[in-house]
Amino acid sequence: MSDKSRVSVQCVVGDIAQQSDVDAVINAANAQLRTGGGVAGALHRAAGPGLAEEGRLIAPIVPGQAVLTGGHNLPNRWVIHCLGPVYGVDKPGDQLLADCYRNALKLAEENDIERLAFPALSTGAFGYPTEEAAQVCAATLEATLPSLHKVRLIRFVLFNEAARQTLHKALAQRLTIDPVEP
Repeated sequence: MSDKSRVSVQCVVGDIAQQSDVDAVINAANAQLRTGGGVAGALHRAAGPGLAEEGRLIAPIVPGQAVLTGGHNLPNRWVIHCLGPVYGVDKPGDQLLADCYRNALKLAEENDIERLAFPALSTGAFGYPTEEAAQVCAATLEATLPSLHKVRLIRFVLFNEAARQTLHKALAQRLTIDPVEP
């Protein structure tokens, strides 16, 4: 458990579309909530066409915004879609990225979602440097965790060990990170 609250924080390497023990996965979405590459592509492929159909009704979203849909064919009840900033384009990037994490956690609280899985938002096609993004994520979590009452688990699911280590290091400077059994 984190020393900032009763929230367990984990960092793992894996496939965010296969986190069957969480209530919601966070999609690194595009503004139209359509399928794409990276996290959005993986989640849309696993969820089936219903995810894009539901997303079409609430799109477009703006950088920093988070919206909620059902999980469709995913093993999760919910998908929280966040539009992260495009590095060097959407400004202020650090504030918009922090807003993604804050707004996703706020939606989770409002909808009694206890267990979430996040990717490293904006670090793929949107070009945010991994180290900078990790620092924004860690600072935002440090500030937000004490206000969470419903959320019990935040798992970061990274695409490779280098990304996991970068985020784990940033989080561990501010929080207690729970070890994860392989």
